[in-house]
Amino acid sequence: MKVLFVFLGGGIGSALRYLIAKHMNNGTIGITYGTLLVNILGSLLIGILLGLSAKNNILTQNQTLLLAVGFCGGFTTFSTFAFENAVFIKNGDYLNFVIYTLGSVIIGILAVFLGLFLAK
Repeated sequence: MKVLFVFLGGGIGSALRYLIAKHMNNGTIGITYGTLLVNILGSLLIGILLGLSAKNNILTQNQTLLLAVGFCGGFTTFSTFAFENAVFIKNGDYLNFVIYTLGSVIIGILAVFLGLFLAK
């Protein structure tokens, strides 16, 4: 049953990520803002979810599996992020590589902290 919750959440998150990336990355040259957006939003959301859960114990284990592990895991994407950075390096676009990598990592971590803060 637990795997089903992760599966359902992951499927919904992946489908939503696909739609956002398709809309925002369509023909993009340079930084793919759709991937950046879903990774930051997913980081913020997991911070809020796990922060609220830790503070108020409001999420059941199954809800945490559905939302945090499944949805956020499917919604965000490290593999796409890594591929897009490989393309930057291959094309010699080191400026966008540095901006995108540092921006994704730093803003993503800050978004988790913001989510945890908002949950308080």
